[in-house]
Amino acid sequence: MLECVVNISEGKDEDVLAALRDACGPDLLDLHCDPDHNRSVFTLVGEMAPRRLAQAAVATLDLNEHEGVHPRLGIVDVVPFISLDGIETDAVRARDAFAKWAGETLTLPCFTYGDHRSLPEVRREAFNGLAPDTGPNSPHPTAGACAVGARPLLVAYNVWLPGTCLEVAREVARSIRQPGLRALGLRVGDRTQVSMNLTEPANLGPEQAFDLVAGLATDHGCAVQGAELVGLIPATVLHTISPDRWEELDLGEECTIEWRIAHRSPN
Repeated sequence: MLECVVNISEGKDEDVLAALRDACGPDLLDLHCDPDHNRSVFTLVGEMAPRRLAQAAVATLDLNEHEGVHPRLGIVDVVPFISLDGIETDAVRARDAFAKWAGETLTLPCFTYGDHRSLPEVRREAFNGLAPDTGPNSPHPTAGACAVGARPLLVAYNVWLPGTCLEVAREVARSIRQPGLRALGLRVGDRTQVSMNLTEPANLGPEQAFDLVAGLATDHGCAVQGAELVGLIPATVLHTISPDRWEELDLGEECTIEWRIAHRSPN
């Protein structure tokens, strides 16, 4: 089974988000919307729902009107495929098929990432020495471009700090970056955030990430104001953490990929 975690550059318009959610059908496991990032994360299963979602987003949204604090290449910003069975070749095949389809059907430039290059590399180099793998060689006039990946499971996780702590959030993010942990310090609304991707969550998961941020932030005089799981978490990662900490860390059994698959609607 394939999971696909599509990041769409829209997090405010409830009518648009409802239409995009409907386009996903029963293959939608989770939807996380952030109006300050102006970004939504759709956690899907299979290969068809990502195509339906991408087609609806490109037809509806205009990158020229987008404002948000998160870096972005396009309306359908990131489309990573993950094999829940651990068969990497399945994810690579789905990635390449989606990129070919989006380039031809949506005339959307697609940059692939995975073992051959990382997502940060794509963000830095797209159209600046790096040509799209599929689609036109220039950005779509309203949809920009798309990064399409094949990757292992990761956990997207945020820790919140007070609004006066932006420089602290940036310093903390710089300090904690390491293999398995990507981090940015961002202002989000009236607060600040250490926004993280935990790319090796079995080795460094939400508990360790939270404690790293909390320890350094406290050293700089900034108290943590909460945590936020973006999307879902593998059950194997959740169950390494004491249930006594789940509420503090914004975790729970219903936040796991396995729970959502077991309880998904048949229609």
